Amino acid sequence: MRRGLFLTVEGVEGAGKTTCLASVRALLESRGERVVMTREPGGTALGEAIRGLLLGHDYAGMSTEAETLLVFAARAEHLAKVVRPALEQGSVVVCDRFTDATYAYQGGGRGLADSRIAQLEDWVQQGLQPDLTLLLDLPVDQGLARAGQRSAPDRFESEQSAFFERARACYRERAARYPERIRVIDASVSVDEVRAQILAVLEQFYRER
Repeated sequence: MRRGLFLTVEGVEGAGKTTCLASVRALLESRGERVVMTREPGGTALGEAIRGLLLGHDYAGMSTEAETLLVFAARAEHLAKVVRPALEQGSVVVCDRFTDATYAYQGGGRGLADSRIAQLEDWVQQGLQPDLTLLLDLPVDQGLARAGQRSAPDRFESEQSAFFERARACYRERAARYPERIRVIDASVSVDEVRAQILAVLEQFYRER
């Protein structure tokens, strides 16, 4: 049995990840793939409990170090219980956010040194990286305007726009550094146009495998 594929979807608030994930799933299933949809932080009972701590407002003054360690604690459980077993069974795992988000939010947004994140990444992931990452990119003000129409903001969504500008800049820098893995999708356009970009990227990805 072939090893499965690990695909991740990234982007700042309001980028349209939910719509993108649905499109990715439909496209993969049309190819006959067995798809496992999951998210970070979350994906397991422990991970979802940690997600509540991270996104809720009960611990608004949480230190950056504690926040980052909680993210990786959830990730360790997620990899052990969901991602690695699914890949071993030949499934395609599609994850809403992964370690690029940690570099963007805790690194770019909070200012934590990349070297600190890299140490945790090496320990927890043991070399595992996504095969493909779709980065939904759009201006921060446009994304926040979209996000504001959804529901009450969580702890991250309550940050100032400068936080998201730094996160977006980090995402774009990582895309430039890892162009083979991270494909940038212009998320500022219509849903149909975004879907067309995703289809083109996935078709190219499968051709190159």
